[in-house]
Amino acid sequence: MSRLLRFLPLLVLAAFVAAVAWRLGKPAEEEIRSQLVGQPVPAFALAPALPGRAALASSDLASGQPRMINVFASWCVPCIAEAPLLMELKRQGVTIDAVAVRDRPEDIAAFLARHGDPFDRIGSDPESRLQLALGSSGVPESFIVDGRGIIRYQHMGPIEPDDLPAIMREWEAAR
Repeated sequence: MSRLLRFLPLLVLAAFVAAVAWRLGKPAEEEIRSQLVGQPVPAFALAPALPGRAALASSDLASGQPRMINVFASWCVPCIAEAPLLMELKRQGVTIDAVAVRDRPEDIAAFLARHGDPFDRIGSDPESRLQLALGSSGVPESFIVDGRGIIRYQHMGPIEPDDLPAIMREWEAAR
């Protein structure tokens, strides 16, 4: 019996380590959603990301019509894959604005020339302040904002072809 008692602390420790490893390996939530869905867009005014292009401010999002905000970067590989789908959404009537994160004007211009430009306005977010304020965890990420400036939907990661119907439903619901 005393031999078993000597190994009991080791067995308890092994069970604890196994439980911690299991929870770390399979977190309860794999995606961390923005807490701002259903809330107004935080107040902001970004400088234009490109010379001669319209800047982006929170007041632009309370225009009476829904808008999509796409958080992207020219250095983002998934943003390249998403670009044709953003062009398709624009063809379907979705008004899309962009937040260019930690990017340079010349790189943004080259990206848009190469992959298409679905954006009405492009604001520059060089220090990711707006990205963080929106609760965005990375690029690309998109938000649908209703005509009153309320965030109605968040799409994490690149938009894929299978996502288009759901995004269009959310767009219509935001009208």
